[in-house]
Amino acid sequence: MLGYAGSTILGSEFILLVCESTRLRLRHFDKQDAAFIVQQLNEPSFIRNIADRGVRNEQDADEFLRNGPLASYAQNGHGMYAVELKSDGTVIGMCGLLKRDKLPHADLGYAFLPAYWSRGYASEAAQATLNYGRDVLGMKEILAIVNNDNKGSIALLDKLGFIYQQMIALYDNEPEIRLYQLQFT
Repeated sequence: MLGYAGSTILGSEFILLVCESTRLRLRHFDKQDAAFIVQQLNEPSFIRNIADRGVRNEQDADEFLRNGPLASYAQNGHGMYAVELKSDGTVIGMCGLLKRDKLPHADLGYAFLPAYWSRGYASEAAQATLNYGRDVLGMKEILAIVNNDNKGSIALLDKLGFIYQQMIALYDNEPEIRLYQLQFT
């Protein structure tokens, strides 16, 4: 089950819902998500597999949100979204489409708190995001990048139908990473 929506009211809160799946809602981040951002971006797995963004407190998180996801929504019409459980609204991770200057197409990104790993949430959120990119945003191709030693993400990309393309150096003075591609037919 996949749905797409615009703004909605959940409880007493006004949110911008992007899409939903059977168990999850993906919505725009907002400033109330600062505490989650601090937690997620300081997880050792996030730092190891993505990067250390230097976000150490809620003030840093506010700046990260303003210059990252919120700016991307305005500039690109998409970005990283908060992934929350439909059952109780708990934010468990992030998933979305990033537009990087060094890549010709948007790429799929995701990160989840370790307490929610191995439950199928990453796969469910990623598939909902890919469907949203194809069906709503009209994307014909989506990329993904992953560290060569991140076996869990490599397996997920394979499951989602991504095809390995090549090793690339996305940024100067950083190790090469794996580039994947998914084309919609």
